[in-house]
Amino acid sequence: MSVTEPAPVAPPSAHEGILRRQSLRESAARTYARSLPIVPVRARGLTIEGADGRRYLDCLSGAGTLALGHNHPVVLEAIRKVIDSGAPLHVLDLATPVKDAFTTELFATLPRQFADNARIQFCGPAGTDAVEAAFKLVRAATGRSGLLTFTGAYHGMTAGALEASGGATDVRVTRLPFPQDYRCPFGTGGEHGATLAARWTEHLLDDRKGGVPAPAGMIVEPVQGEGGVNPAPDAWLRRMRRITEERSIPLIADEVQTGVGRTGAFWAVEHSGIVPDVMVLSKAIGGSLPLAVIVYRAELDLWQPGAHAGTFRGNQLAMAAGAATLAYVRENQLADRAAVLGARMLASLRELRAHHPGIGDVRGRGLMIGLELVDPESAPLPAEAGDPAPAPPPDPALALAVQQECLRRGLIVELGGRHGAVVRLLPPLTLTDEQATAVVDRLADALAAATRSPQRRTTAGPTT
Repeated sequence: MSVTEPAPVAPPSAHEGILRRQSLRESAARTYARSLPIVPVRARGLTIEGADGRRYLDCLSGAGTLALGHNHPVVLEAIRKVIDSGAPLHVLDLATPVKDAFTTELFATLPRQFADNARIQFCGPAGTDAVEAAFKLVRAATGRSGLLTFTGAYHGMTAGALEASGGATDVRVTRLPFPQDYRCPFGTGGEHGATLAARWTEHLLDDRKGGVPAPAGMIVEPVQGEGGVNPAPDAWLRRMRRITEERSIPLIADEVQTGVGRTGAFWAVEHSGIVPDVMVLSKAIGGSLPLAVIVYRAELDLWQPGAHAGTFRGNQLAMAAGAATLAYVRENQLADRAAVLGARMLASLRELRAHHPGIGDVRGRGLMIGLELVDPESAPLPAEAGDPAPAPPPDPALALAVQQECLRRGLIVELGGRHGAVVRLLPPLTLTDEQATAVVDRLADALAAATRSPQRRTTAGPTT
């Protein structure tokens, strides 16, 4: 079936019973299942087929996990090879040929200045555990307890990671302004807004009465994903590196979602040229299976044996799949491909914005793209004469309606941002030109339908 054709409509089937049982048995904390009521049974590349026979273009990609899409042949072959070899699948943190091959391939992709003096810690299988490990590491190495993080951040769902994330309400970390063009906290945007954010950070750290605990580290996402697809300006990120170096504060780069070519460079820190002290890695490094690590400067390797452990830190299948994925992305220059195709999709979506006042902003880097949807009719006026007009308020109801209309057209997208008003695209790096066009076309149709719908403001609640 061509990707430009609408998804076939199938009669009700057993998948409805599966969805009903899920809603009865699973916890109220489930998330994706609410907005994406599908039952995947087969998948390949960009395409998912549901139990009802409908096909979908998957621009969620396991929240960025599937760098090569679903069931890529090199990933399946790597997994089969380990299974057929008779190798143990559970090894705690013992050395194995599979782990050695993964570590060698991973270090080959890292910035050379970083990799030449690095150590790796295998963590529990989720990225949030790697974030916790990074916090433990820098606290042990510095003897300090404070942490610096940024507004809009997202680092995971465990206690320490949540505390460092933007939605936290009871925190022991110092929150710093993350620069944005569209909703600049200083009302200026652009280079000037980023300069003000950096200047405020320096002032706060050097103010003896600023109330900032001595920081053990600063954690930053090179592109905020869940926070609304906000790329960190390169010059600002270089200044954060300089600020932390001058004050002996380890810099932690959270590359859980931005890594493995997603942003148009193999690692997103390469856009700015910075070398962090710690990198937090997960999602795509496991080739679709659970895997998380931190890589860090050898000088920080001061913690004691067992300081961070986990029963499932030796996932052999994930290491094999991850090594195959890393090698494939590197050998086929998929990061460069993501940069080119992502720029093309951003251009198309910005053209779409000219015809849809509900699109407030289009932004992203590589194949990490976001559209912030707004209510232009409720746009506030400038506070004073000469002030720039504030951005219109976000419109989460419209965003949810667009997501639902996308699903009806066979396109899976995710929502993010502070108000859930950013439509996010995270397609696999193997996306073809034809598929990219189909994604944009279906999104444009969904936006037009959602904008026309008089019911859209009453459909903002989650579905089961």
